Amino acid sequence: MIRTIFAEPYTTGIIIGVLFGVLARLSMLQTDYRQYPTYPHGRIIHISLGIIAAGLGSVAVPSLLDKDYTAITFLSLAAQQFRDVRNMERQSLIQLDKMELVPRGVSYIEGIAMVFEGRNYLVIFSSFITTLFAIVTGTIGGIIAGAISLLLANLYKKGKSIEHIADVQVGELRVEGPDLYVDNIYIMNVGLQKSQEVIRDHGMGILLRPKNVNSKSILAHLGQRQAILHDCSTILGIYRDSGEPSIIPLAKLDKDTGTLGVFLIPQLMDEQRAIAAIKRVPVLENAVKLPRESAAMGGKE
Repeated sequence: MIRTIFAEPYTTGIIIGVLFGVLARLSMLQTDYRQYPTYPHGRIIHISLGIIAAGLGSVAVPSLLDKDYTAITFLSLAAQQFRDVRNMERQSLIQLDKMELVPRGVSYIEGIAMVFEGRNYLVIFSSFITTLFAIVTGTIGGIIAGAISLLLANLYKKGKSIEHIADVQVGELRVEGPDLYVDNIYIMNVGLQKSQEVIRDHGMGILLRPKNVNSKSILAHLGQRQAILHDCSTILGIYRDSGEPSIIPLAKLDKDTGTLGVFLIPQLMDEQRAIAAIKRVPVLENAVKLPRESAAMGGKE
């Protein structure tokens, strides 16, 4: 029975392509401190979608080699389905965000939804390339191409993080009367004496100094700031409960230098871990602006 299956034209290539496509999705699927996708059911959903994407990418190759161009139609339908997945993830996270003490924010949510859609396309790419080389050059060639496609998929699965655009260091947290500062950056007015005492005992200040003009525009983005606050609060905890707006974490900008002052009130008072957490916060794609590329700034347009 097994020999009969593998004797069919293209079957070996399709099987190898599906295998490497699924491996690509598994290698890009990680439930970390953000607990998303959830475990186990969220992971099951995304693995199932990865299997479907791998099958589509693999089956498209024999169809095109046989000049059956209806395969393009199936790929376009798959693209529509993956866009629906993106919408589903967006709506789910927006609802879950209402329960967070420090929300992700719409920019972070859109970035997560975009990632889950894009990674399905990387699975299609991996399975398509693997199947193509397996059919054209043989099983060994397909395996080599599949291994290379896995490397490429993992190379493109992750973008830049804060450490690539800013220098992160500890800042001096000061409470002067009702005014809260991180170094010389004004954060907010804290009127309640009890809140001032909580900030003195549990507060922490971090400074993010942008490396160039492009970095300044990224740190100025409100969605990027909210992502920093959310990730730090998730990793280090947050010393507050609902209904305490006077001690909510905030990030404010020094408008002269572009330095971002971050006020945190973590449960775990460890400045070095806070710096490490901020450095690993992803740079949101929809927060990236490139003013240096403008002709007005001497760049190319």
